[in-house]
This record gives sequence, structure tokens and C-alpha cells, in this order.
Amino acid sequence: MALRDRFRRLVQKPGTIDLAPYRALVTEASTREARLRDLSDAELTAAALALRPAHLQSHDEPDRDDPDRTAEPRRTPEAGLGAETRRATDVGEEFDLAELCAAGREAARRALGERPFDVQLLGTLGLLSGHIVEMATGEGKTLAGALAAAGHALRGRRVHVMSVNDYLARRDAEWMGPLYELLGVSVGWVGQSSTPEERRKAYAADVTYAPVSEVGFDLLRDRLATTTDELVLPEPEVVLIDEADSVLVDEAMVPLVLAGASEHDPADPVYADLVRRLRPGQHYATDEEGRNVQLTSAGARAVERELGGIDLYSPGNTDTLVAVNVALHAQVLLQRDVDYIVREGAVKLISSSRGRVALLQRWPDGLQAAVEAKEALETSASGEILDSITVQELIGRYPTRCGMTGTALAVAGQLREFYGLEIAVIPPNRPCVRVDEPDRLYATFTDKEVAITEEIAGAHATGRPVLVGTLDVAESERLARRLERAGLTCVVLNAKNDAEEAAIIAEAGVAGAITVSTQMAGRGTDIRLGGTSETDAERVVELGGLLVIGTGRYHSSRLDDQLRGRAGRQGDPGGSVFFTSLEDDLVTQYAPDEESNATPASDGRLDDKNAQWIVGHAQRVAEGVEVEIHRNTWRYNQLIGLQRRAVLAERSQLLRGDHADRLMAERRTAHHAELVKIAGEEAVAEAARQVALFHLDRCWTEHLAYLADLREGIHLRSLGRGLDPLAEFNREAVPAGKKLLGRAVERAVDTFETLTATPDGIDLTAAGLQRPSATWTYLVHDNPFGSLDERALRGLIAMFRRKSRRP
Repeated sequence: MALRDRFRRLVQKPGTIDLAPYRALVTEASTREARLRDLSDAELTAAALALRPAHLQSHDEPDRDDPDRTAEPRRTPEAGLGAETRRATDVGEEFDLAELCAAGREAARRALGERPFDVQLLGTLGLLSGHIVEMATGEGKTLAGALAAAGHALRGRRVHVMSVNDYLARRDAEWMGPLYELLGVSVGWVGQSSTPEERRKAYAADVTYAPVSEVGFDLLRDRLATTTDELVLPEPEVVLIDEADSVLVDEAMVPLVLAGASEHDPADPVYADLVRRLRPGQHYATDEEGRNVQLTSAGARAVERELGGIDLYSPGNTDTLVAVNVALHAQVLLQRDVDYIVREGAVKLISSSRGRVALLQRWPDGLQAAVEAKEALETSASGEILDSITVQELIGRYPTRCGMTGTALAVAGQLREFYGLEIAVIPPNRPCVRVDEPDRLYATFTDKEVAITEEIAGAHATGRPVLVGTLDVAESERLARRLERAGLTCVVLNAKNDAEEAAIIAEAGVAGAITVSTQMAGRGTDIRLGGTSETDAERVVELGGLLVIGTGRYHSSRLDDQLRGRAGRQGDPGGSVFFTSLEDDLVTQYAPDEESNATPASDGRLDDKNAQWIVGHAQRVAEGVEVEIHRNTWRYNQLIGLQRRAVLAERSQLLRGDHADRLMAERRTAHHAELVKIAGEEAVAEAARQVALFHLDRCWTEHLAYLADLREGIHLRSLGRGLDPLAEFNREAVPAGKKLLGRAVERAVDTFETLTATPDGIDLTAAGLQRPSATWTYLVHDNPFGSLDERALRGLIAMFRRKSRRP
């Protein structure tokens, strides 16, 4: 085994980080534990603070200069401790990692009543080394992460611990708070309802817990600040990502958006009513993957008659054609209780990777409004995008990145390609004894659901708890109704009641419990056998522990593994089994051409290797498509990121110095001097700053809109000419980006020339410097039919089908 591991490391296989240096440090920490137990709390805190290197003992808070600085992970050559551990310590051997582990273990024992296992300390050291740590569900990632965050903080580096939602951010900050206090490290947390002042206070702490989206939104708001007093975020230093695969892969390309109020009209309900009356096959057709829909000739004629005999395709009716197509997409391609739910009079999007409401997430404005019109709801506010950033770009700002999850190896290639991160696989504290059965494959969807119901009923009759993972909200509710008809009571956890998910999922291990859940529900919450009280835990153990049932394969095997991992925590018994069918969406979408000649049994079950291969093939195709879409989108965002950094560098100079005032004085000397003579130098300098910032922000907003239109147009042109869309995009976007700063300066100079001084100062409003009356933040859900990548999906699927063929 050791020889094989060394060979895998030699050829740089993912997940082969050598843990030997970490094990040596943990062993050394154990020898120091007795000495630390004799210390008082105050002495233990002093011992932890003494870990700071000498030149950081009087560490001042980092200033807020250049909050948008992007840097590569630090790689400082140091001696001793092994290669991975050397990378972890910016201050080299001055920082005693063994002492940190010993102090952290003792602090956790006192503050939390939990003595970290050796494997948790291995995880801590992996995080301090700048790796993604893979630890199985229930192995104590939260505590390992807190010790690592404290270690980074004791080095004098501010740490942001990013989670997937408000609940986890607050829970973990408060749960680990006593540990941090005993180690002399301050901690804060940020949530959606936090005020600007609360955010500044939280970010001023050594360690800040926050949802990824909130950090991104704070960054976007800082980028539109007109004074330094408005800034919230400090300079990025260390990010530690909880549920790292979800953040870095599933949500990597989700844009976080800052929008401003505009004059745009909402969707006209007339179009929603019109497309609702169109008939499939006759008036419109969809592609095989269900990603695109278009009017037929008959459909176009029907629409033209309904709209008063117009020519739908004439240049003057372009806006009408777009509105009809968007309404058609909303009506045909987006399904209620699958892609979204309606709750509290609003459309709530469902995260495809987590199966629950995606807070603050929406489709691009036209599509969002069309879905609201489809559901006869009041249209939400729309506006123009002032700035945006992808989750991947947000994470890339941090010089040091690390994270933890239970399922990292499956996406090791993406973590290495897009983030330069390697995986340290931490063994479980106790061996996993969960029994994972082979898939049970059925010919039809109905046969599968009948078999699932029977399996649940059989397990329930013995008292064994069952957790069922479904693919979407509609399926979870359909299965619940089927169970009810069979006389079985279940708890349904899906996007409609996600606020209660942690409490619900925590009781899934109670004897006799049936919990029906969408993917990822309650992630971050332990499922203990016998429930939180662990009543009847011994009985549940005798029954085989928690049984996890998957109602179908997900588009990624990693998500399958996440569901399986809900059972068998900390050496508990457990079991898992997936039910699939040849009519599952995964198969019909990604392997529609594959057929099986096997004859099903009387219950519809297929026990055939070829049929099983089809399901695995479809999943491999789906995984390949997801990676390629990620790669293509990342390539486009690379250029946009470069242009954004140039704009932000200019903006930083305008915000923090006299750059704008000097610029105006150089370009319009006479007018500048005249304004100074009436209004004073300070007032003129501030006016120059506000004028320059306004026009720079305005030009960037216009440039973003231009790039969005350019990308769409490039795609359409390249399809017919066989051109490389990315090359064509860069060919036009690069010159446009180079002109942006010059255009902003010219506009600012022209506006500055019109300024006049009044007894109350210089009137900026009269010069047209009117910023949006309101701004708001949200996440843009991938447009399932309007984006370049999704429209190219058919070609990607075909390519990966060929790659995944049998040898």
C-alpha cells in the first residue's frame, strides 16, 4: 500500500498528498498535551498567542488599500517539516505547528468538551498547507476548520471562512466562538440581514464566517463606493471554504450581480397569455435535450395574427420577437416545482446542485419577468447590471486558498485546473462499514417508483430509519403522496421548507423515521443514529443503521457519493442503494441513442450489464459536459477579469488620492482655476473625484452590457462560419476594453467643464451625475437557453458520447 501511494504521488495522481509530515507533527503534539493541561485558561491563551512569530507579535491590522487585489497563492521556500507543511508556513520554522495542534486540542477539550481526534488534526494541517481536505461526513470538519482558521490568524493573517448559507455561517461562528476566545483569536459572522456597520465589525475580526454570496456582494458594493468611509471589506488574505466542492465547482460560474434601478419595462402578460395557447409540435418544437424551443412556421403565423397581423421578423419588431421567445421559453422549458417554486407570491429558483431554494438567485431580467408573468405574479424590480463577479473570480482574489469537503476527489482535475489546489485525503477515525449495494435498474420510471415504495415499506416495517434522496421538488412530493397512499408517514424536506432543514435532517436517524429529501438538504448537519437524543440508538444499530435510498443517479457521481455519505458516520453501520430506470432524465438526455435488448423481470427490473452500462455512460457524458461548460465560461471570464482589474486600479487611484483633481487641472486649467477661486480647492478636488468615479462606473456598466451582447452575437456568427467563438470574442472585446478608460476620462473632462459653483457648493446633480435611486444584489442563475454554452450543449453531448463509447 505504501509503495503504491508513493508511486501515485510520483505521477502526481490527485489525492496523494503525503500525510507523513502531518502525522509526525500530530505525534509530537500528543507528547506536549500533558504540559498544556496543567495551564490555566489565561496561561493557555498566552501560550497560543506566543505562537505568533516575533515580528508579528505587535501585528497591526492590514490596511484596506486595494481591496480588489488579486494574487497567486503564496509559495515561500522554507526548510523542514516536509514540502506540503513548508508551503503552509509563510513564516517558516518560526511558527510551531506541533504546539498549535497541542494548544488547539486542549482548547477544544475545555471550550467545547471535544478532544480532536488525530485525523482532525491531520485535516487542520492539510488546511494550513493550502490544500482541499477530504474528510468523510461526520468526521468533524467544522472543528478541524476552526483550528486551521485559528492557526492562520495566529500567523497574523485575516481569515474568511466561507459557507454556503447564513445558517451555517452563524452556527459555526457561535459554536466555535469559545474555542477561538480561548486561543486569543477574535471571530465574527456576516449574514444577509447584517448592516454595513455590523459587517465592518465582523470583517475586522481575525476570523470571519460568511456565506460566499455575502462576501461577493460586499465586494461589489465596495467597488461602487464614492468615499473610503463606505468600504466594508479588508484586503483579502486567507479563504477557508466549507463544502468546497459545492462552492468551487457547482457554483463556480454563478455570477453575483449588483444592479441599479432603470427605466426598463417589465414583461407584458399579453405574451405569457399568447404562448400559453400555443400547441407543442404544431406551433413550437423543442430539441432533444429540452434546452431550446423555437416557433414553427405555423407558430409564427399564429403569433403574428394574435398581435394584429404584424411581421414578427421585420427589423422594427425585434423587441417583440425577443419578448415572444422569452415568454415561450418560460412557458415550455421551465417547470414549476422542478426549476422553481412559487412561495409568498414570488418565484423562487431551485439550486440544481442542492435541491433547495437558491436565495437571492434569479434568471436574467427578461426571463425572470417572463416566468413571473407566466405565474400571474407581480413582476419584481428589474434594472441594469452595474457590476458582477463570478464565485470563481471571488475566490481567486485570495492569496491563500484552502477548503474542506467530503467529496473532493471526483473533481480533483477541476480543482487543480481552475484553482491550483491539491487534495489531502484524510482517513476516517473509524473505518467505514456502510454497505453500498449495486444499483437496481428498472425498465420504466413507474416500475422504479413502485420498487422504491416497496423498499421503503420493507425497511420501515422493521423500524429501520430511511433517508430518501430525490432529484427535484416535484419528485419528492410525488413520492410522499405515493407513500401516503401506502399508509406510510414521512417528513418531506425540499425547497419549500428549507428553513427547517437542519432540524429535520438531524432527526433522520430516529427509529422508524422516513425522511424524503432533495439533494444536499441539511448538508453540514450530522445524522446521529437514534436522532439528536440518540434514543434507541442501539436498536437502530442492530437494524443496520440508516438506510439511504437514491431515486436516481445525479448528473455527477460526486452528488451520489454525497447522498451515500449521510449514512455510516464515525464507523456507524448503514446502507445505501440507488434505484434507476432507462426512462430517467439522465439517460434520455445524455444517452438517448443507447438501447438495451434485455428482457425485464416481472417487476420491471433489469439485471443486465449492458443496461447498467447505459446509465453509467449517461452520467459520464453529463460530467464531461459540465466540465467543458465550466472551462469555456472560465475562458471568457479571464478576459473580462483582466479588463476589470485595469478599471479597478484606475478607480482605486481616483478614490484614494488627488488623481482626479490633477487630471482635471491638466485638461481644463482655466475652468479648474476658476472653480477653485469660488468654491475652494477641497470642494473642487471632491467634485473632480465624484465626476471621474461616476463616468468610470458608467463606462464599465456599458462595457458589461456590450460584452454580453457581443458574446451572444459572436456565437451566432461563428456557427455559420466555422470560427472559434473565443478567438472572435477576444478580437473585438480587447480593443473595446482598451478604449474604456480613455472614454471615461473624456466624459469626465467634458462634465467637469460644465460645473458651476453656488453658495451651497458645486452642484453635481445639475451636471447629470445621477446614480441609481436604488441598488440590489442577486445571483444570476444560468440561463438554460439563452447562453452560449447552453446553446452549444448538443455539440458537447455528442462529443462526450463519442469519448465515452465502449472500447
